[in-house]
Amino acid sequence: MSTLTYLDSVILGVVEGLTEFLPVSSTGHLTITEKLMGFKLDDPGLTAYTAIIQLGAIVATFIYFWRDIVRLVAAWVAGLRSAEARTHHDYQLAWAVIVGSIPVGIIGFVLKDVISGALRSLWVVAIALVLWSVVMWLAESRHAMLERRGEQRGEGSVTLMDGLMIGLLQCMALVPGVSRSGATISAGLFRGLDRLTATRLSFFMAIPALTAAGLFEAAHEKSHLKLLGVGQMGLGIIVSFAVAYASIAWLLRFVSSNRITAFVWYRVPLGIVLAVVLAVGALSAT
Repeated sequence: MSTLTYLDSVILGVVEGLTEFLPVSSTGHLTITEKLMGFKLDDPGLTAYTAIIQLGAIVATFIYFWRDIVRLVAAWVAGLRSAEARTHHDYQLAWAVIVGSIPVGIIGFVLKDVISGALRSLWVVAIALVLWSVVMWLAESRHAMLERRGEQRGEGSVTLMDGLMIGLLQCMALVPGVSRSGATISAGLFRGLDRLTATRLSFFMAIPALTAAGLFEAAHEKSHLKLLGVGQMGLGIIVSFAVAYASIAWLLRFVSSNRITAFVWYRVPLGIVLAVVLAVGALSAT
């Protein structure tokens, strides 16, 4: 792959930062953008770059939630030392995040070649955008039912099983077009968590998942990354960080009073338009 221009880096950084935490699929949008920019989707350097610029979004998450992160780490360490501390809900929440982060790491490693190969197709993105929207709709329907019954749970009641189930569903986000936040928030709603708690938990689980993915790609594809340009990579990460930080703040405000099905009205038309464009041959899938 040829060296990225600085303009390329800015565009991809904006797309990554804007879509990483919104339930619209950052990988899907990056794949579409990269194709429109004329890149080959199966280029290993491009795949690695996509993972690398996620680090900017992760830094944004660290900074935005640093008080929560410190609180959870302190509670987890205290729980390892004291039986009394293990009864605190922050200890349970920390373990939920840890356990929930394991499945996507295992599946991502085992299916790495499939994820960076066969799944890097715009047909996959188009289909996933539409089909996962159905899951998001069903999740909000369950949320509405539990809300009417007064049976929703907050952050203080998150269990280890919640973390495991959300983590398992997070694995679906390895399919471009699904959306990691869309998968984890939907899973939280299915588990009976209120929308804000499900969204915050989605952010917490993003930290280990995306950090591991970015560092693994950096180490595994370092020879390809050198061809892209160090300055361009740095710029992409910085832009991704700035835009992602703003996206986090906006999404938390949005979900406090709006359903995630609002994004379905964007996802489904995008998926349909993409499928039509592919079907008529105006754009190749890879």
